[in-house]
This record gives sequence, C-alpha cells and structure tokens, in this order.
Amino acid sequence: MRNFFLFLIIGFFAFAEASCQENYVKENYDKTTYQIPMRDGVKLYTVVYSPKDTSQDYPIMMQRTCYSVRPYEEGKYKRSLGPNPYMMKEGYIFVYQDVRGRWMSEGEFDNMRPHVPGNDPKNKNDIDESSDTYDTIEWLLKNLKNHNGKVGQWGISYPGFYTAAALPEAHPALVASSPQAPIGDFFFDDFHHMGATLQSYLMAYPVFGHQTEEPTTQSWYNDKWNKLRERGGMNDSYTFNMNIGPLSTVTDSIYPDNFFWNDVATHPNYDEFWQKRAIINHLDNVDHAVMTVGGWFDAEDLYGPLNIYKNVEQRNPNNPNNMIVMGPWSHGDWSRERGKQMVNHIHFGDSISDFYQKNIEKPFFDYHLKGKSNPNLPEAYMFDTGKKEWKQFAQWPPRDGKITLGFQENGKLVINPKSTSQAQFSYISDPNKPVPFRSEIKPVTFTPRAYMTDDQRHASFRPDVLTFKTDILDEDLTLSGEILAKLDVILKGINDADFIVKLIDVYPTNMENGEHTPDHISLAGYQQLVRAETFRGRFRNNFAQPEAFKEGQEEEVNFPLQDILHTFKKGHRVMIQIHSTWFPYIDRNPQKYVENIFEAKQEDFTTGTIIIKGSSTVEIGENDGIEQKLPQIKM
Repeated sequence: MRNFFLFLIIGFFAFAEASCQENYVKENYDKTTYQIPMRDGVKLYTVVYSPKDTSQDYPIMMQRTCYSVRPYEEGKYKRSLGPNPYMMKEGYIFVYQDVRGRWMSEGEFDNMRPHVPGNDPKNKNDIDESSDTYDTIEWLLKNLKNHNGKVGQWGISYPGFYTAAALPEAHPALVASSPQAPIGDFFFDDFHHMGATLQSYLMAYPVFGHQTEEPTTQSWYNDKWNKLRERGGMNDSYTFNMNIGPLSTVTDSIYPDNFFWNDVATHPNYDEFWQKRAIINHLDNVDHAVMTVGGWFDAEDLYGPLNIYKNVEQRNPNNPNNMIVMGPWSHGDWSRERGKQMVNHIHFGDSISDFYQKNIEKPFFDYHLKGKSNPNLPEAYMFDTGKKEWKQFAQWPPRDGKITLGFQENGKLVINPKSTSQAQFSYISDPNKPVPFRSEIKPVTFTPRAYMTDDQRHASFRPDVLTFKTDILDEDLTLSGEILAKLDVILKGINDADFIVKLIDVYPTNMENGEHTPDHISLAGYQQLVRAETFRGRFRNNFAQPEAFKEGQEEEVNFPLQDILHTFKKGHRVMIQIHSTWFPYIDRNPQKYVENIFEAKQEDFTTGTIIIKGSSTVEIGENDGIEQKLPQIKM
C-alpha cells in the first residue's frame, strides 16, 4: 500500500511538472507551422516555436524526426522545448520537422536514406537527409525573423541519425550539432550486431516498415502488430520467440507486407544495400562543432555514438571541435532527470542527467550559437561506470597502455599472462536450447534495455557457457578504451556458429544491497554485465562474403566489443563468459551453414561442439589499427 501511494505521489508531481512546462511554452513562445519545399518539390511539415520576446535575435535549434512533431492541433503546444529545460528558458528558436514520408510531410520514407555526395541544390533529384537539412536551413534563414544567422541541431536515436546525416556537406550556417544515441550503421547497430539479427526487435518493425498513403496526424501502423499478438504468450519473451521457430515464419506469416523486414531478410550480408546506408562511411568535410552523446548501457545504439565520433575525428583531423560524452545511461536517459540514475538493478548516482544538461550540453550550444564564454569542454567527457564518477580525457580512446586477459585451466582468468595456455575449453551448443539473455523472465517488449547491467549468474551455471574469473582483486583495476576479442576456435559437428563474449564485474560475496536495490535482488556475488558483443562467425573474413567453417580446423575469430571505461574495485573479480547462443536478444544461428539464415528450416538447426583454445585473449586499451585486425568490410 505504501508503494502504491508513493507511485501516486510521484505520478502527481510528474504530471504537475509537465503541465507547468507546457504552460511555460505557451506563455513564452509562439507556435507557427510551415510546409517547407525541398529542392525536388516535396514539402516537409515544420513547426517553429519562437520566443515572444522579440527584442533580441536568437539562434535556431532544429530537430528532424520520424517520430512526429506533435501536437498538430492549433493552440496545442509541446510540453517542453529543446534538448533540456535550461536551453528552453535560455531562449532559442526551436524548429521541429517531420522527415520525408512520415506524419504530415510529403514524400516516401526510407530507413537511413543513403547519402548522396555533392549536395548540389541544382541537382533536383539528388536528395538525402543532408540535402533536406540544408534546404530547410536555407528556407528558415530567409523566412524567419529575429534569428542571429546561426543554426544548431540535435536529436536522440533516429533523430540522432538525422543529425549525424547532416554533418557532411552542411549548410554554412550550421555551426553546432549533437548527434545523440545516433544509428551509425544498421548492420552493426540497433537491428543487427556484427551481422547477427536482433530477434528481440520484432515489435519495432511495424513502426518503420509501412509507408503512409498521404500526410497524416494519425498512426497508420497500429494494426500491424496484430499477427504477432495473435500468437499469444507474450508474457514470456523467451518461450514466445522459441515458439515462432525459424525466422522464415516471420516472413511468411507475421510481417509478409513489411518492407523493412523484407529488406533485412533479403540482405543477410553486408552488401551494397547496407553499405550505402551507413552514415559512418560518409563523415568527410565536417567543419563545424560536433558533440556526440551516448550511454554506456544503451542497448539500442552504443555502436553509433562511438563510431560516429571516431569517424568524424579520423576523417576531419583539422576540426578542433569534435567531442564525445558517454554517461551511465540507457537509451536517451540523459534527456530526462529522474533523480536517481538506475540501469536495471544498478544505481549509478543522483542528478547525473541534470549535471550533463547544465554543465555540458547547454554550455556547448550557448558557446557556439550565442557566443557565450568558452566552457573549455574536454575532447571526451566519460563516466567511469565502476567508480561511478565523471572523468575527462584529451583524446578517446586514451593512450594509457593495454591490458590482456588470458584463459587458463579450471576457469581461471589471468591479467597480462606471461604466456598463453595450451589448454582447450569446449562446450556443446544447441540452438534448440539457447542461452537466455536475461536473468529474469520478461514479457515481449518493443526493444530490450535492462539486460545491459543484468546479473549473469543464470548463464555461468550453464554447461554451454565457458566462464573464467580472476582471483579477488587486491587493488582497483581500470579498463578503458577499445576491447578486442581474439578467439582461436574449432568447430565439430557443425560448420557455422555465433560467438558471444561478455565482460563481467563480479561483486564480493558479502556485498550489501544499496538504498535503491530492488527488494528481490541480492548484490552479494552479483555478476554485473559491463560489456558484451555478439559476432556471427560466418563473417570472420568478410562481412560481405560469408564463409562456412571447416569442421575440425582451427580458425581465428576476431571482433570488437564496444568501448569501456569501468573500474573493477578492490575486492571484486573480473569475469569473461563465452557462448554461442543468446536468446531471444539475437536470432538463432542454425549452426548448419545456409546461405540465408532468414530462410533456414527447422531441420537445419544442429547441435555441435565448439572448442575455444587457450591461445585466445581479450585485449583492452590501446588497439592501434583495430580496423585492420577486424574482418574485412568490403566498400
């Protein structure tokens, strides 16, 4: 009962705060709508919120989205404006735009529309997200009043991609951009991880896989989940997805008319379809200030922020204003201040989002757009997820050496081993009994999030999971930078497999629960997931040209986990887990090589033995030339 009343109180204050902010917008901003013509004649629906105080000029802050710029009704206002309330009260001209083919804009929608080099306004049919942003800015500068000639942009998730897509060949007035949780490449981010498909994203496809017949203020995809829901049993995601069977079932009977699902299913390899949609391949000639933002525990888009930042840095060495911020957040959490910052069961501190908004985000835009004092922000503002504190770096990844983790008998993990082990470690991988990715039974969701700090004890008990851990640490150990898994593997009875490598912080057995630890959780001996990645083994040599393994033959499987900044505290242990199924987060590899896993039949799913040799390692830190060590990406 106490929790019920607490929920009511929290809900009341949240509603009151939202109402207060909506009133602030009405009292301080005028709302105007426009249909802005693009170079090919397509008109994009755009809403402008301008300060009522016209005694001064303001910069323009723009967000382009596929998720609707609602409310569309005359006299209705957004509850808040801009990236954070501090900027809303500071005063900007805030611009929101529905992208092509979405909601009230004309045209046809394309998931991650390919970039067209050149951005020449005279080429009327060469349109992309960069050109649409350029044309929008040009129109705004000519038609809005009380602007100071400077434009900034921001967005989270898909709007983060639209922000990143506008970085190359940008309008001269665009002087500050902040891609936040941006998608960098759909084959490695969001709907895929290193070529493996995220089956846990099945609920997301209706939002992106259907065109509108004409501009609309009403959702056109609400009934597109029906065939998925009709299968029943959605309170247990693991069982629900097992009952679907092979992914061909989704194509045949769940999403037969979903164009995005069919794009994914007919392009299982990193072919031209995916390559030309990867914005990270086109981030040249970026000459304005960029602040990329992400969350260390962002289940949707962790690859995107890190790799967009790195590509801007590498491709534009003369741009001094490229920085990255990574905090202890799930997807987009930095835009909301909830007081305590929790990811699943783990508490990382209080008012962390507020600190970011007030001390990083607002000063960044105020300096570049309003000419306020230089906040002297570092190249990298990164949160140590073990010490639970912010750190600043002059470059990312930092150049402070490399730490190697090696595997020895009896499940021992060794830090900087003097020599590699000659031992072999094996497990039987059965795609019909896959390893669950969650420690708790959870319902089917739109996209998974909480697993990113989940307790891994459920996996360490399984015979199809190799588990290695260090002795108890007698001093703090900080792991920072890039992570490269280098596995030497042998397959028996099968000729294809996935590989999941997880880096885990093992808490002391006498660890006490914190103030915010859920009642049903014990932190004593908790095995907190810190970083993990999956790799589809068929792509070990080339993502565009998959290959079957040669049964019984040793082969190298090298792949990166995403970056890390985590201090394993004195008294903790470092753990590595290795296995080959992770369900239903990723789809099941049949382990019998088929040309297209989306067309696999039930009889293709085969049990086999996987051997990991003791010569395998996991390297953290300085990995110069990591791109060259990875399987080739054909461009």
